[in-house]
Amino acid sequence: MARHSFIQMSKLPNVKGRISYITSHARQENLYATYRTADNEFWSNLARESQQEFKRSGAEGKCIEARELIIVLPEIYTRYEPQEVLEDFTEEFRRRYGVECVSALHHNKRKTNYHIHLIFSERKLLPEPDIKIATRSVFYDETGKRVRTKKEITGEDGQIRKGCTVIKKGEIYESHLFTVKDDKFKSEPFLREVKEIYTALINRHIADPEQQLKVFDKNSVYLPTKKIGKNNPKEEEIKADNAVSQEWNRTADIALLSGISEAKILEVKQTEIHEKASQSIKSKGWLPNLFRGIVAKAKDFLQSLIREKDMPPKPTLDIDMAEFRHMRSLMIKAQEGGQRKSVICRKIFFQS
Repeated sequence: MARHSFIQMSKLPNVKGRISYITSHARQENLYATYRTADNEFWSNLARESQQEFKRSGAEGKCIEARELIIVLPEIYTRYEPQEVLEDFTEEFRRRYGVECVSALHHNKRKTNYHIHLIFSERKLLPEPDIKIATRSVFYDETGKRVRTKKEITGEDGQIRKGCTVIKKGEIYESHLFTVKDDKFKSEPFLREVKEIYTALINRHIADPEQQLKVFDKNSVYLPTKKIGKNNPKEEEIKADNAVSQEWNRTADIALLSGISEAKILEVKQTEIHEKASQSIKSKGWLPNLFRGIVAKAKDFLQSLIREKDMPPKPTLDIDMAEFRHMRSLMIKAQEGGQRKSVICRKIFFQS
């Protein structure tokens, strides 16, 4: 079964805290290298401006200050100089997308997962800061939203309410060091592109074609497996899901080798897994045990197709049926004639 690359992207609501965590020798048991394309001031300014913009927008939820890629490397990469590997992978991203990055190269606690954390900005520094000077007094309410008049932020006592802000004429009321976020970075095509780029980069150092990685295709005959993060409360559940998915994937491999077409396996996957899982979710909600049962039954169904494919074909008659019936008639007459001769011989024998 082909090995697939694992490259995952996540949103960061606290980029400075995340940078501190992934680059700290005190907090990482197996930290081999770190690399930065921009200093701490860049990331502090990025976080502050992102939060200010988010507050002004009045949007709900959490402000996303940056994004992070996790790139899992095959164990063969432990033979190479960690700092060179990390800089190579980080500079590849910076060269292609022109944004600043912070990265770190780790092993997990059990040293079974060698991986890169690559944090990147969705914004670029402006050539010159964009500074806005108030031509008249500007007012902001407690949420940071700009309002038209001072009256809108004044309490019954005639005083400016706590948390509200007044920017006087001639003062800076807004400044931008960065461009707006590039929406490309939150798109599915971008993540797909990144997976292809890094899978190809990983394969440069894997000489054996049989060991090279492939980007997982959700439209293939295979089912995906999930990565189990540190201290994940659903670890046992994910392990069970992964086990049944791997069983299906192995059966799909056998089916392909036995001569069953990819189109037929995809049909089984769609009807026996996706459609039945969708029906189950609609009627009963997401129940992991039911999902695993659906995949197990689909695997059994596929195995039955493999057995049918492996069975020898039934013999077929290639003789003319009229000729066959004529020959059978002659054979029956010959048998009857033989039986009469046998009776006559016995009679002669006993009479003598």
